[in-house]
Amino acid sequence: MIQRWNPETVAAPIGPYSHLVRVPADHELVVVSGQIGVGPDGELAGPDAESQTRALLANLERLLEAAGAGPEHLVKVFSMLSGTEHLAGFRTAMRETFTRWYPDADWPAQSLVVVAALAKPELVVEVEALIAVPKTA
Repeated sequence: MIQRWNPETVAAPIGPYSHLVRVPADHELVVVSGQIGVGPDGELAGPDAESQTRALLANLERLLEAAGAGPEHLVKVFSMLSGTEHLAGFRTAMRETFTRWYPDADWPAQSLVVVAALAKPELVVEVEALIAVPKTA
């Protein structure tokens, strides 16, 4: 089982994440490339961070399934926003999804950075992830 925890020797996390995550030996790490807010048809979900974040999290969920994993196997989430004006919409979509995925608040590690721009001007959010997939015999 993936272990997540927050030692009492450091301040509590300021958001929905765990400070530490340990991957057990019977799992393999899988890297998920940056996901953007497009649907399966490649069309942008919308101009705002909330709609793009919802779409990229749906993509992430499909990728987890394709890898034989689920949200409980997420080890680390790395998010990039193209401006602080997108924080509220991003946080709304993330909190809604993470509340559904982690009802007991056993969240993966996370980082968030604000960047000058992403690969295309219409993109406002991108998310990468590490997942720990149980090894098959």
